[in-house]
Amino acid sequence: MITVVRNFVQKEIMSNPLLRDPLVIETAELRLIELPLLNPFTISSATMVKRVAPIVVLRGGGCEGYAEGVADMLPDYLPETIVSSMMMMRDVLLPAIVGKNFANPQEIERLFRPWRDHQMAKAAVEMAFWDLWAKVQGLLLWQVLGGTRSKIEVGVSLGIKEISLTLQEVARHVQQGYRRIKLKVKAGHDLKLLDAVRAEFPDIHLTVDANCCYTLADLPVLRSMDDYGLDYIEQPLAWNDLHDHVRLQSILRTPICLDESIRTLADCRKALQSDAGRLINIKVGRLGGHTVAMQVHDLCLAYDIPVWCGGMMETGIGRAHNIHLCTLEQFSRPGDTSSSSRYFEHDVVVERLETSNGLMPIPANGAGIGVTLDWDFLDSVSSSVETIKA
Repeated sequence: MITVVRNFVQKEIMSNPLLRDPLVIETAELRLIELPLLNPFTISSATMVKRVAPIVVLRGGGCEGYAEGVADMLPDYLPETIVSSMMMMRDVLLPAIVGKNFANPQEIERLFRPWRDHQMAKAAVEMAFWDLWAKVQGLLLWQVLGGTRSKIEVGVSLGIKEISLTLQEVARHVQQGYRRIKLKVKAGHDLKLLDAVRAEFPDIHLTVDANCCYTLADLPVLRSMDDYGLDYIEQPLAWNDLHDHVRLQSILRTPICLDESIRTLADCRKALQSDAGRLINIKVGRLGGHTVAMQVHDLCLAYDIPVWCGGMMETGIGRAHNIHLCTLEQFSRPGDTSSSSRYFEHDVVVERLETSNGLMPIPANGAGIGVTLDWDFLDSVSSSVETIKA
């Protein structure tokens, strides 16, 4: 179904007289912004107190396209960092496309393919072109991606805190209507937490996310998680180890969801063929952009494997991209695209991206990702601004 929809959408797009000539990228802007979080967010490997993010602006065809990088300050999620990501965009990726013309976003992905890794840098540039391309056509991003929904189901991710505080957080978000509660866990902060949450909330959709903190030596703990009725256990083992995930999934009744392990389409194929996991968390930044994210989505659709969209504490720019992506057919589990007001007192976009009863409407103010930038505020939180010209 989704392939038919996407082919129809692409046929309609290419009949648009505005796109009979390739789109020229005239200039690019690369910013680095810093936004304080309302509350610290702790996972098994780190605590984040502010969002530091590259912002890419591409200009061409009388429009601007926006995207956001998701690399961390330190390599505590994946090896890529903000320093390496900024270098790759500034010195390699943006100079390779500025002054050039492209018929579609897939050409950007193919151009970047020979350079190894740096998926988050590639994604920021490629996603900005998707936004630009959609705007030139006067279409919203979900329409050019081939989406099928006007609203998406949303879950929430809760960082590591004292158990009593976590219970308060769970209660508040259940009352707000979120469709899934995800608890960040680590060794020593897991089973007692699950005991407490399940005692008070026996019927909620509940998951845990380990961010790679366990090994097979922790098998007794992981086996015990089978008793809590979890929808899935996310990324329990090392980010670069599919082999041990295969063994673990063969032992557990609870499905494993893979996140950090899936960085390419080939990673996803190998994981599904070997039964290393039974759900996939699609993070467009981790995969190098919307083009590969859609390929992973379609592969999971062929295998009948559910997917959902993970979050990286994005501002409204990255959050809007994620929301549009989640309109694709196989996004059948609530994602981490929760309300921006949970993270930031003031976002960099004008529109408020807020959920209602666990549903997030698709941003639709204009074309592309459907949000507008608060340029004055963006300038105030930018620590650097660079312009790349042909």
